[in-house]
Amino acid sequence: MKISVISHCFKTHMIAIETAHELGLNGVQIYATVGDFSPENLTPEVKQKYKDILKEYNLEVSALCGDMGGFGFEIEKDNKERIEKTKKIIDLAVEFKTSVVTTHIGVIPADKTNKRYKTMLNALTECGLYAKERGVTLAIETGPEKVDTLLEFLKDTKGGVGVNYDPANLTMVTGEDAVRGVYVLKDYIVHTHAKDGVMLDKNQDPTEVYHAFAVGGLDALNALSGFKEMPLGEGDVDWNGYIKALKDIGYNGYFTIEREVGNTPEKDVEKAKDFLLTLNF
Repeated sequence: MKISVISHCFKTHMIAIETAHELGLNGVQIYATVGDFSPENLTPEVKQKYKDILKEYNLEVSALCGDMGGFGFEIEKDNKERIEKTKKIIDLAVEFKTSVVTTHIGVIPADKTNKRYKTMLNALTECGLYAKERGVTLAIETGPEKVDTLLEFLKDTKGGVGVNYDPANLTMVTGEDAVRGVYVLKDYIVHTHAKDGVMLDKNQDPTEVYHAFAVGGLDALNALSGFKEMPLGEGDVDWNGYIKALKDIGYNGYFTIEREVGNTPEKDVEKAKDFLLTLNF
């Protein structure tokens, strides 16, 4: 089992890298849309600093996170700028020797005649083809829509687009069977998030949840009462079934710990690592 942690669990990317090393993890997923690791801010000197410390600690970059926030690629007038930045993050992934860039793209409509569907498909097709040419997969994170809707969308792209599988998002927000989803999306899963949670309101609308986040960020998301993120093993994700499903489809990628944490994130991340190591993968 290859385990990494996403850098936004910590105050800085460097703290995430140092903690990953201290905990004996295999890698780190680095947020590449804001801060000193975003393409517009990453000077040659800073870039070399990251390469040196990753090499010193023998850590891989499991993926870059290219999540732009907001409404993803739902709004056509915003997409030119978002597509260009995504391409720069894909180039950065190649330089840091990772083949995965993860992102939220907004909420895919189940109805393909919905104008938003075409807008999102056009953007992801362009980004996907760019990624494919460079040996990278742009991995859409599960959660906002049903897995069958996501599968149809993936089939409509022209390559270079895959899945960052987050079982908690499906369990606590969409109300889907995360185990079944693995088999549905088996041909597209290239990265996973290790996260857990519980659904508190079965009538919540996932579109409203993700659009609340798009408008108000984490504060708005945390104000919602329909679900709750939990430490690994304490939520409703069927971890034994989930791990079996991933083994069945031949998944051999990363389990990247993602946890909204307090003032001592390293403790939550260490507990998550220990839990993952109890699983028979």
